[in-house]
Amino acid sequence: MTGDLQSHLSNLSAKVTCLFRAPYFCSSFVRFPLLLPYLPTSPFFWLLLACVLVQLFYAAYFFWPFARRPAEAASSELGPDSEPVSIVVCARNELDNLRRLLPLLLKQDYPAAFEIVLIDDRSHDDTYLYAQQLTQYYPSTVRLVTVDRTPDGFAPKKYALTLGIKAARHARLLFTDADCIPATNQWLRLMQRGFAHRNGADVVLGFSAYAETPGFLNKLIRYETLLTAAQYLSFAWRGWPYMGVGRNLAYTRSCFTATKGFASHIRQLSGDDDLLVQDAVRQGQRVAVVADPSAHTISEPAATWGAWWRQKRRHLSAGRAYRLADRLRIGTFVAANALFYLTTVVLVFSPNNWVPLAVLWVLRTLFVSAVYARLNRRLDQPAIGGLLPVLDAVYFFHYLALGISLFLNRTLRWK
Repeated sequence: MTGDLQSHLSNLSAKVTCLFRAPYFCSSFVRFPLLLPYLPTSPFFWLLLACVLVQLFYAAYFFWPFARRPAEAASSELGPDSEPVSIVVCARNELDNLRRLLPLLLKQDYPAAFEIVLIDDRSHDDTYLYAQQLTQYYPSTVRLVTVDRTPDGFAPKKYALTLGIKAARHARLLFTDADCIPATNQWLRLMQRGFAHRNGADVVLGFSAYAETPGFLNKLIRYETLLTAAQYLSFAWRGWPYMGVGRNLAYTRSCFTATKGFASHIRQLSGDDDLLVQDAVRQGQRVAVVADPSAHTISEPAATWGAWWRQKRRHLSAGRAYRLADRLRIGTFVAANALFYLTTVVLVFSPNNWVPLAVLWVLRTLFVSAVYARLNRRLDQPAIGGLLPVLDAVYFFHYLALGISLFLNRTLRWK
């Protein structure tokens, strides 16, 4: 009996030895190829896998449910849009844009009264003359606020907006920029309905798209806008609002008073929109989201790489003042995407990891592309198509370069 046991153990030992020495399992033991040569050998692969899992979590928990949320009530249906509204527009040397925007604002289909508060911020074109003509044609609707100079150390746009808000007659305030246009004549009505969400919201976040034009830069700008909107709209929808865009943003006068206006960041050039939302959340103000395509605004995109670079530097500079939880939430998403591409570059030089790298890349790209395509449809944006993997890689390398640029040089300027 003992001899049989020893013989059995000896045969088992030989088979195990054969398993680890041969490139394939011994035919007498298992007849399938050994999978070990296809398993990742670099620790960078496991970092890559962790980055993908983080991305999949954000896509599955934030972006996909938001993209699948039910459509909002049609503008033709009755809704809580009976409160008067002040539309506030700040402009500096924007005559051509104002000639396009203001007629569209005047044509807004809104059952209650509304006014347009136009702030002429130190313009030296004919903005003032054009605004004066409008106030004569529409004395009860168009109001002009003129800014001759900005006090030393104050952010120009925030100072101008403060004067405009003080001059506004109504308790509800809706903001857009001079280089924007509302997508439809229902924009005002639908954005105001956001105040009825969450048992009475104090802040309403809208989406502002960029117009489609030929060229790779335009596709990249529209992709960046989609990705940014996916974050701030879906986070707010989940109950963690952190920013809005001044091209399509509404809040109440009482909210502006609760945050003490722009006092906490009046000397910081950027942040008239996102930093105000930050202060509003700190003060317990309720935030709602309106993502209906009829409630969008449309802006003219930057025409050159340099102009877009300066614009993004200005926008990202406000992030240093975000709450720690918001910075961690956004930073984790950005870091996971940036590290995904950096570790990919490293693993490309490791042939032993090509197979698992390719498998992970294909799975990640298919899932993320499906989620972003759904977001595109939900926000009624032109499809980006097969360029998405390229745009995604370029965007995050560009984002990394912006972060390095802001770290090395914090000097900003506003027009």
